[in-house]
Amino acid sequence: MDIGSKIRAIRKRKKRTIAQMCEATGLSKGFISNVENNNTSPSIQTLQTIASYLGVPLPYLLLEKQQHMRVVRKDSRRYSTFNQLKIEHLSSKSGLRMMVVEFPPGASMGEPHSHEGEECHFVLEGRLLAEQGEDSVMVEEGDSFSWNASVPHYVKNIGEGKAVVLIAIYSDAELHDLL
Repeated sequence: MDIGSKIRAIRKRKKRTIAQMCEATGLSKGFISNVENNNTSPSIQTLQTIASYLGVPLPYLLLEKQQHMRVVRKDSRRYSTFNQLKIEHLSSKSGLRMMVVEFPPGASMGEPHSHEGEECHFVLEGRLLAEQGEDSVMVEEGDSFSWNASVPHYVKNIGEGKAVVLIAIYSDAELHDLL
């Protein structure tokens, strides 16, 4: 874990000197230098003092690089198709996936299916039939719905034009090529 380099980078980005940090935190120059060079591991209480001074939450200092914010530029997005559906993959990180799905008139996700996790849907355009177990509802632009995905579910475009839906799926398990 490279906490020291992260502390140094934040301090420099905020244009603060080690001397200013020492004065505000009560920590010695040598200690801060050793922390920033990863020569010592500060206690959680000391890290909290440093985080407070730098104006960042303590957990941010403990994140690994791959846990930081991830940006997917619009020209770098992945696209796929499934049962006539056009899928634009917006983001995927640590069990959370987000996509925009376009349903042509009459298109559906196929047969009712289930998988581990939770799903949230926001209808951007069109009219859909959403079914889960014994529940069935018609939704349209501006409506949203969510469900536990372990119960069989089904979505179909019942409008005359295309339907577009923003979908977020969260699962601790890997979602093997689902959408």
